[in-house]
Amino acid sequence: MAQESTTSAGTTHFGYREVPEAEKAPMVRGVFGSVADNYDLMNDLMSGGIHRLWKSAMIDWLAPRPGLRLLDVAGGTGDIAFRVLERCGGDANITILDLTPEMLEVGRDRAIDDGLMSLEAATPLHWVCGDAERLPLPDRSVEAYTIAFGLRNVTRIEQALSEARRVLKPGGRFLCLEFSQVVVPLFDRLYDLYSFRVLPALGAMVAKDRESYQYLVESIRRFPPQEELAAKISAAGLDQVRFRNLSGGIAALHSAWRT
Repeated sequence: MAQESTTSAGTTHFGYREVPEAEKAPMVRGVFGSVADNYDLMNDLMSGGIHRLWKSAMIDWLAPRPGLRLLDVAGGTGDIAFRVLERCGGDANITILDLTPEMLEVGRDRAIDDGLMSLEAATPLHWVCGDAERLPLPDRSVEAYTIAFGLRNVTRIEQALSEARRVLKPGGRFLCLEFSQVVVPLFDRLYDLYSFRVLPALGAMVAKDRESYQYLVESIRRFPPQEELAAKISAAGLDQVRFRNLSGGIAALHSAWRT
């Protein structure tokens, strides 16, 4: 069972370390600022490209339609936003929020390079540097909220979930894609061996940053498993909470609705 995101008063987890709550967000920014330029390449190397299938499964479950107003949290490199925009035929209004300016810069550059936006014309993509626990959006302002591989990095998961509900319109959809707890016997041991030995080594070799990838591995182990996260989502006031395991539970998709 994963431990709570917040431990004793005023402290929280940063990987396996316990740190003051006020220090976690700057530390997370430091991690992702360091890995931003190699983030997508490292995702491919670490997952063998399977993260692309997980993200496709997320978009399939979202089933976006033209005209969708979406908030994608922790989506700086644009992976989820670009997929949604394509599925909507370019007809969507998407706010991409990320804590780390360097990640947003990578995403904006990709959008321009791929012809998805122009600096001279109106764009369906809006890039915002902000905190999942204090969303700079009005109440009931979006029809869907997505977060992929970002919820485990927030300081207070419960606060981030409460904010997700606040900005969703009644009838709005919540979707979270996150690393989770492996549910296949014996596979969990192989996954642990791969995670703790191979991934930090890949980070050191490709991104020249072993420490950041060590944190990413540890943060996965600190994150609540599937049923516990579902309970947190329900406690935040979201309804019809369901989840699907992906790749034996390496990742999981959680879905809920604002009523």
